[in-house]
Amino acid sequence: MKKIKLIYHHSNTVAQIILNDGKGNVLDYVMMEELQALFDEFKNKPQLKLITFEGEGKHFSFGASVEEHQKEFAEAMLKGFHRLFFSLRDLAIPTAAKVSGQCLGGGMELALMCNFIFADKTAMFGQPEIILGVFPPPASIILPEKIGLAQAEALVLTGKSISANEAKSIGLVNHVSDDKTNLNSWIDEWIVEYILPKSASSLRYGVKAVRAKFNHVLSNFLPQLETQYLQQLMQSHDANEGIASFIEKRKPVWENN
Repeated sequence: MKKIKLIYHHSNTVAQIILNDGKGNVLDYVMMEELQALFDEFKNKPQLKLITFEGEGKHFSFGASVEEHQKEFAEAMLKGFHRLFFSLRDLAIPTAAKVSGQCLGGGMELALMCNFIFADKTAMFGQPEIILGVFPPPASIILPEKIGLAQAEALVLTGKSISANEAKSIGLVNHVSDDKTNLNSWIDEWIVEYILPKSASSLRYGVKAVRAKFNHVLSNFLPQLETQYLQQLMQSHDANEGIASFIEKRKPVWENN
């Protein structure tokens, strides 16, 4: 595996996943396949009590590959990406995102799927898809469940980014540390105090219980939005123009259809 690092801690009860694809840790199809292989492997590890996600270097992730959003690649990319969410749902192992720097688009959606989001003050969260003329299916479902419809609409429909402290103030982030070093130390202590003393199987039942409604909503609406994205949005001029203009580094020319 080249784009993912995996390190086990605490007698193999905690799996640390590090996104490792250069500066932006872009979630391309290769990285998604590597993540999926890990999730499949975790099915056979009943001792796992926590999975953590983080980015190598200064940033969590710039998001999914824009090139793979092009019409001819969009279906494979989207289906592969959404499969990760269903796999995490089915595993029901507690998850935590450790966020520094940019956490955008598909990267933010991966963090959103986690039970906990911990950040340092460099973290910036955003769903900029609308700027490219598209929308984020998982975030469109998960954000309203986590932070309410009004806050979700503000992020999804404007594409703006918010700081770690603002994200904490709206209930998106659980804890903010001053820097990455302090964040890692705080998380280590948190794991020792709150995760390790628990039963791995009971934690999974707990995740399924607290996410009963969340999982129902995700399972019913994510396939619906996937269809809307592929069969309606990607048939429009502007969605394709938005992606093309980003790749070509020019301003989009909207036709409003």
